Amino acid sequence: MTELKNTERELQHFRLRLLVAVGFVVVCFGLLASRFWYLQVANHDAYAARAEQNRISVVPITPHRGVVVDRNGTLLARNYSAYTLEITPSKIRGKLEETIDRLGEVVQIDARDRRRFRQLLGESRRFESLPIRSRLTDEEVARFAAHAYRFPGVEIRARLLRSYPQAETAAHVIGYIGRISQRDLNRLEEDGLIANYRGTDYIGKEGLEKSYEAVLHGKTGVEEVEVTASGRAVRTLSRTPPVPGKNLILSIDLELQKIAEAAFGDRRGALVAIEPATGDILAFVSRPSFDPNLFVDGIDVESWKALNESPDHPLINRPLYGTYPIGSTYKPFMALAGLELGKRTATWTMYDPGFFEFGDRRYRNSGERAYGTIDMKRALEVSSDTYFYSLAADLGVDAIHDFMKPFGFGQITGIDLGGEKTGILPSTTWKRRAYSKPEQQRWYAGETISIGVGQGYNSFTLLQLAQATSVLANDGIYMKPHLVKSVQDSITGEQTLTVPHESYRIPLKPENVQAVKQAMTSVTKSGTAARAFAGAPYVAAGKTGTAQVYSLRSGERYNASKIDERLRDHALFMAFAPAEQPRIAVALIVENAGWGATVAAPIARQVFDFWLLGKRPGEPAPPTPQPMEASGD
Repeated sequence: MTELKNTERELQHFRLRLLVAVGFVVVCFGLLASRFWYLQVANHDAYAARAEQNRISVVPITPHRGVVVDRNGTLLARNYSAYTLEITPSKIRGKLEETIDRLGEVVQIDARDRRRFRQLLGESRRFESLPIRSRLTDEEVARFAAHAYRFPGVEIRARLLRSYPQAETAAHVIGYIGRISQRDLNRLEEDGLIANYRGTDYIGKEGLEKSYEAVLHGKTGVEEVEVTASGRAVRTLSRTPPVPGKNLILSIDLELQKIAEAAFGDRRGALVAIEPATGDILAFVSRPSFDPNLFVDGIDVESWKALNESPDHPLINRPLYGTYPIGSTYKPFMALAGLELGKRTATWTMYDPGFFEFGDRRYRNSGERAYGTIDMKRALEVSSDTYFYSLAADLGVDAIHDFMKPFGFGQITGIDLGGEKTGILPSTTWKRRAYSKPEQQRWYAGETISIGVGQGYNSFTLLQLAQATSVLANDGIYMKPHLVKSVQDSITGEQTLTVPHESYRIPLKPENVQAVKQAMTSVTKSGTAARAFAGAPYVAAGKTGTAQVYSLRSGERYNASKIDERLRDHALFMAFAPAEQPRIAVALIVENAGWGATVAAPIARQVFDFWLLGKRPGEPAPPTPQPMEASGD
């Protein structure tokens, strides 16, 4: 039986399927159209910017760091171009140590390089490029280039490196740079400066490199480069050049600095020389010193251990951080205080029996010498402790504090180095704040006595003593001490003075200042420093000093040969010259060296001879010195 087709029904089914298919196609095209509208219209700007970013690579251009020169233009910190071999740990395939071993077969990598690299690795992130070898030769660069395909994640980079050509000389002044740490990044982020350090790996860590970082660094430039999908550069679209850092012209005289440093020999100590009229620091010595070049690429463990664990503490900036009792170098300021506050006149006399009695205690002269009848000039000339014990008792500690403060004792001088210590200029208020127990807070009259000879609670930096000496030489005019004389624009050459004018003036009577200066000249002519300045063609005004490191027990006599070397007295000296029109003021300390007259004063003589006469050590000796009458400090 033949089955007849239902054509009409099949046609309806076909139409239904066709309708469904058309609807599906329309929905699909609708979805595509809506997605296209979303991408091309609604989010056009965002995706266009992203595409542009993929097409354009923004590359930071590191600025040239400013150089540092002394007052005569001699380089103290410079830049030079060199090749470095660098590893990006995150890109290394396999074990890092094995890669370094294989690298050592191509380019020499010694144990010190490995230790320094491991230290940097611990301080950095794995995606950062870290140097394992610096200053590659052209031969080493060519050798690695031939084997570069074997070392993914390792590359040769041309960098501007920092160098300190004077090595240990003035190292505490210049400081050094080092790789930017996470702490540095956090600080830059807080200060809003992080963008200016894109592409920069180094930052100032110590000294002027740190305190003048914002001046030396410059401004980072940018370069927009069109790249392919694979990252290959096609062309440069735009370029904003970097602005190089400014140069620092120091007040330091390198030759004077070298002579002063050499004068200390192997002894520990500090020296600061200042030009009174300007506040220029001519020499800034801290002995022993260190080589700042060790820190640029990251110091190795052995070198760091040697410096950090040395009993001589070469990393400590002694003029800035070290605080000392300054002994008899305090006496000229005490004498001036007595004159200005009306407690003494220049002609007032007293009898010095070799001691000063206060209450039931005797305060003795150094060496227990008795000088008989003395006035202020004689007291400074022979360094009579008794005279200044008496003066301190008459003045009182608060009057001494108030008079000494404007000279800079116990104050921040404002020098352009960070971390300056305040020291201690004692007063009744200071003691109440320094101690917690009521019996400790009370000031006892007997404590004032030793203040008068620079001992007791007195504790000052060598910089403060040098600055006070400079202010005295400058008749009370306070010029802020500074190491950077001027900042120079590296493009235009224009220079800007850092200290263009005086800070303030201490109201001193000229006749009183002159009386103290004349007494100080007698110290170098016939007093405790006469031997050191015998035959000098100029007149210097100075004062020797010897400061106790520890207190003797009652009845105990000082015997240096029976005391540990580091417990012996410090030798000090302060002076300026020429006395009538000072061009240089100096303060120095030689730690645990004994008498200031025999150890410290001769160093100042070498400094004065070079600065005033151009005479270097070893040139014809002065005439035979005359016998020295005094036997004090």
